[in-house]
Amino acid sequence: MNRREFAKTLAMASTALGLWPAKQAFARPPTTAKGVVVDPARLRDLQQAFLDLRFGMFIHLNMATFEEREWGDPRLSPSLFDPAHLDTDQWARAAASAHMGYACLTTKHHDGFCLWPTKTGSANVMQSAYPHDVVRRYVDSFRAAGLKVCLYFSILDLRQDIRARVVTPAKIALITAQIRELLTNYGPITALILDGWNASWSRITYDQLPYREIYDLVKSLQPDCLLTDHNAGRYPGPALYYTDIKQYEQHAGQTIPPDSPVPSQSGTTLQRDWFWKTSYPDSVLASAKTIVDDWLVPFNANHCNLILNVAPNRDGRFDDNAVERLAEIGSLWKNTGPAPRIAPSVTVTTPNLAAGQPAWASASDEAVGPDLAFDDDFRTWWLADKGVTSAWIEVRFARAVAFNTVSIVEPRGADDYGADSRITSYAVEVERGGRWVAIASGGTPPRAFTFLEIARVEAARVRLTLTGRQPGITELGLYDEPRG
Repeated sequence: MNRREFAKTLAMASTALGLWPAKQAFARPPTTAKGVVVDPARLRDLQQAFLDLRFGMFIHLNMATFEEREWGDPRLSPSLFDPAHLDTDQWARAAASAHMGYACLTTKHHDGFCLWPTKTGSANVMQSAYPHDVVRRYVDSFRAAGLKVCLYFSILDLRQDIRARVVTPAKIALITAQIRELLTNYGPITALILDGWNASWSRITYDQLPYREIYDLVKSLQPDCLLTDHNAGRYPGPALYYTDIKQYEQHAGQTIPPDSPVPSQSGTTLQRDWFWKTSYPDSVLASAKTIVDDWLVPFNANHCNLILNVAPNRDGRFDDNAVERLAEIGSLWKNTGPAPRIAPSVTVTTPNLAAGQPAWASASDEAVGPDLAFDDDFRTWWLADKGVTSAWIEVRFARAVAFNTVSIVEPRGADDYGADSRITSYAVEVERGGRWVAIASGGTPPRAFTFLEIARVEAARVRLTLTGRQPGITELGLYDEPRG
């Protein structure tokens, strides 16, 4: 046997033993100069298939499990990690007993410890007291039980000093290398759930670490993997800003708006917190009736999955009370079939070209100037002058920009604006030779968030003309989305 044959034999044997996972190739999607082109019909099918799963299990296991904390201390040695009797088959059986359709494991939390043998130099399981690939064991167990698998990955990484205002190209390269490992070594992943990114508490913005760079990477590696980001606090309301699935953290007080039209997921915990605590074996858990009647069933009716966190203990197993509660849930609920159908929705993945640009308006009510409609902040808004029934706001660029998607967000429900629309009609216009030419128009928007996909245009001046009872605009967004 020569060296090449020996290496091939060793690799095959290692794969069979689960030491070196076999890489899996996926069909490559088309790309443009702007990035990967995502087929909207295919994306809608994937979103619908995800909603059809209805109920999932979040699994928070990491360094924090052994520290009585919610975020692991990045200064502590990886040797502390020691789930000595890890039983991912038990996790899968417990999930199946509750009739869950999928699960999601915290492959890396905010302290930066990796549950797989990464080759990027980050602290990982091979440096711990439990030198085994936890991600591999998880995906194998859940697939064997017939459940879909998702992965959680934190952008915030305190061990590698990946945090606000100190993001560098080298740190972005580390993130992309780790995501590449996860999406090439563990087979088809239903969804990659990102966290610690563009949130008020992490402050790593999409300017510091461009969203589209990660989105293109994920879609080029696994076109059918849904990418979701915990950014509901930054982008409130039922709209898909920088996420394929709207991600709500119910445990943090985020709630799904009534009659939400977009595919969503709401996460909360069976126990008190996300990571295991020493009190959990004897603590009070969320009741099965509350989980089913107050969360799962009404969420599912509103295009939203429930993902319920169950924290493994320091032995790598679920406590008996958690296993019993999951079986009790299964006695009250099961997936009876496909979820309610979703309508097509627009997903924004590129920067808002209008954000921060100079703005003008026909007039404004007191101190609410037109710049507030272009500040990329959904807590502020421009309001037309009192008593007017026709108004406009305008954004101007130093040179013409190209865009093919427009978002119009009205501040319904904010302060004294009211829950109903004040807009009777609208028109999006561009300046052409001293004249305003309409490129899109409509009547009263059915919802606070209106997305318009248009033929790609270039313009240095873009105006939104409105009729109605002192109308207001939270944000007017212009985007140049990759399309086939």
